[in-house]
This record gives sequence, C-alpha cells and structure tokens, in this order.
Amino acid sequence: MDFDSFVLAASTADLAEEPAAREHADAVEFRMDLASDPLASLRGYAGALPVLATNRVEWEGGETPDTPERLAALEKALETPLVEAIDVELRAIREGNAGRVVEHARHQGVAVVVSVHDFEGTPTPERMRDLLAAACDHGDVGKLAVTAESPDDVLDLLTVTRAATRSGDRVATMAMGEPGRHSRAVAPLYGSRIGYAPVDPAAATAPGQYDLATLADLVERLQSG
Repeated sequence: MDFDSFVLAASTADLAEEPAAREHADAVEFRMDLASDPLASLRGYAGALPVLATNRVEWEGGETPDTPERLAALEKALETPLVEAIDVELRAIREGNAGRVVEHARHQGVAVVVSVHDFEGTPTPERMRDLLAAACDHGDVGKLAVTAESPDDVLDLLTVTRAATRSGDRVATMAMGEPGRHSRAVAPLYGSRIGYAPVDPAAATAPGQYDLATLADLVERLQSG
C-alpha cells in the first residue's frame, strides 16, 4: 500500500464484511481493538482488499489497554501476508516502545500510518503543522483527526493539509463531529491520502463518519467534477 493516490478504507472490526466493501473501498482498516480475536481473524483472512491494521489504544479513542501486549499483537499482525499497512499513534512512538513496531514494519515492507487524534477540539494551524510534520517524519503517512466546532476549524485543517501536500508530505486528515463531516469528502481534494468509512452506517468508528457507499460517491463526484 503506497498511498501515492487516495485510498478509501472500509473501517471494520469484522473481516467478514470485506466482500460487501469491495465495490467501494480500496482497502480494509481492521480495527483489532474492537475485534474479539483479531489475530485469528487475520490469519483466516483471504479477502481481495489489502488490510490496514489498527490496534487503537484507549487513550486515543480505542479499546485496547496500553500494555506491551497491544504492540506485540500489532507486530504479529503486520507479519500477516495481506496486511500491507499498520497504524501507530505518534504519542506511542514518542513516549513508548512503538518505534520498534515501526522498524519491524519497515523490514517487512509494510507501510506505516502515524496518527494523531484530538477528540477535544482543533489545534492551532501551527500546532497542526507540527503534528503532521512529526508524524510524517516517523511514517509513510501522517494522519491527523481533529474535532471541528465550526467551519473555521475545517478551513484551517484543509489549509494545513494543502500546505503539507505541497511540501511533499503524504498526509491523511479529517475533522470529526458534525461541523467537520464534509471534510471527509473534501479533504482528498486538498491532498489527503486516506479516507475512512464503515460498511454499515450503524458501525461508525469515529464521530461524523459517512457510510462507505456515501463517502465513495461523494469523493468520486468531487474528484471528477
């Protein structure tokens, strides 16, 4: 998974949903932290779409405790043949031992998305630029998800996205919450390389997500228009 162009990922905790995602998605984001036996699911996976494995920690919106076992499971996941990318939190690299997971991914030829999530608000443009730059320093894609409280927050995020893209960084950005919902469709026009959406509208993994079919249609219409 090289992320040289936009990748629409179907977010799911159940890899059995993959056939329903094929029509619209380019990849599957497998939320290991929401699955009952994620490693067994990955070992049995034989889908057509490549997998972006995410084992989200509790302090960044996930359900996996911050233990050595969390990163060990992610390391095992990236050794699975159809896992072509993993997601690692920037904070886990800076303050923990996630750097070794990144290095292991490099040796395995697996792409790394380094992510930052702000569920409280939208940082200043300067802070967003710094976070994305740091994430890109460690990963193949720097991901920043913020929480928008107004259209101005979305505008700031899109401006930062465009600037990062023009400087040569590969980034994925989105504004969570209803005020930022449209950013998921619009951000690819400004250079965002990854979009996330659930196959089932009732199974959203972040605030303000469109369902997969809707987001695929919106992105296609905007990019072709």
